Amino acid sequence: MPVAAPALSWLAVAGRSSSSAMTRLMLGRTLERICKGVLLLCLLHFLIMMILYFDVYTQRFDLFSRFNNGRNGSRNNVSGAAGNGHHFYYYNLSRPNATLASYLATGEQLVPSVQPETNQTPSPKPLPPCPENPPGLVGRLLIEFSSQMTMERVQKENPNVTEGGRYTPPDCRPRWKVAIIIPFRHRENHLKYWLHYLHPILRRQRIDYGIYIINQLGEDTFNRAKLLNVGYTEALKDGEYDCFIFSDVDLIPMDDRNLYHCYDQPRHFAIAMDKFGFRLPYAGYFGGVSGLSKKQFLKINGFPNEYWGWGGEDDDIYNRITLNGMKVSRPDVRIGRYRMIKHERDKHNEPNPQRFNKIQNTKNTMKKDGISSLTYRVIQFKRYPLYTNISVEIGKPPPRPFKG
Repeated sequence: MPVAAPALSWLAVAGRSSSSAMTRLMLGRTLERICKGVLLLCLLHFLIMMILYFDVYTQRFDLFSRFNNGRNGSRNNVSGAAGNGHHFYYYNLSRPNATLASYLATGEQLVPSVQPETNQTPSPKPLPPCPENPPGLVGRLLIEFSSQMTMERVQKENPNVTEGGRYTPPDCRPRWKVAIIIPFRHRENHLKYWLHYLHPILRRQRIDYGIYIINQLGEDTFNRAKLLNVGYTEALKDGEYDCFIFSDVDLIPMDDRNLYHCYDQPRHFAIAMDKFGFRLPYAGYFGGVSGLSKKQFLKINGFPNEYWGWGGEDDDIYNRITLNGMKVSRPDVRIGRYRMIKHERDKHNEPNPQRFNKIQNTKNTMKKDGISSLTYRVIQFKRYPLYTNISVEIGKPPPRPFKG
């Protein structure tokens, strides 16, 4: 029995040691949990700080974007969307729970890159180019001069022709702006037929054109080529033409596929007249109806001014074209057919006896005789419903050398 007391003492000490170990273990676990909690709080704090940092950064970036969009919004965004009736606005929606409605409510939206306009009329769409082969052409035409013709009738037939004989296609954009120039004196009846036939033809061809009658006043010798130079000069004062068609007033095309505009080379339209049996009289013939662009006309110094009387000037023009490295283009012979209004030769337009000598000297005269040496005086410039009349004085022919 005496032995039992130490044993009990040892057991008591062991119990106390075990209780102390348990206490330390529980304390360690508690401290571990506290440390983990602190770490979690630190991590949470770090995450919150990062979120706030990126939020502020995003706001600054958005402000920079607003500045750029305020300067360049019309170039970068309006062309695509505003053209379709939409306007782009720029908002800072980077904040949590941010919506367009909330920004509108708080007034934090930016100024739109395009301010909405009231009563804005849409700009008209650009017209397409006119077709090279207009679809409304008829082809071969019946041309006759037996029916009576009046200016009133022609005017009623062409209500879309404006004052001065001007017309522009309403549905397409022509490549050329054409001035049609007619040398004229005492041919009022021929002019009625010419206008009667040509206005409808030119409108079907989708030509942007104006018609100019260059009337030589007085009864001195007629000078066709000089009148054409006058027409070129005066037409350019009246409009921005880049193509010029020179036509006699008594020649009517028999096919509207013979298109009255300019080409890459000077154009001869009247290649098959009825008075020549619908054939080209000779290879160098350039008379009746011809066309040159402004560039081509200036390259040959226009037409000669010194062919007084009938004949020779068209051959001189042909020489000018070939001597300047160009070629004459022509339509198909079946399309380039013309009818001439029959008439007697005009007074004071007798054949020029000097024409053959002048034709042989084109190379020597073309640089000093032409549009660069043109002199004349306009007496009247008047617009009529179907054409523009320009009456001019162009001087007199020099005295012919005396043959002894």
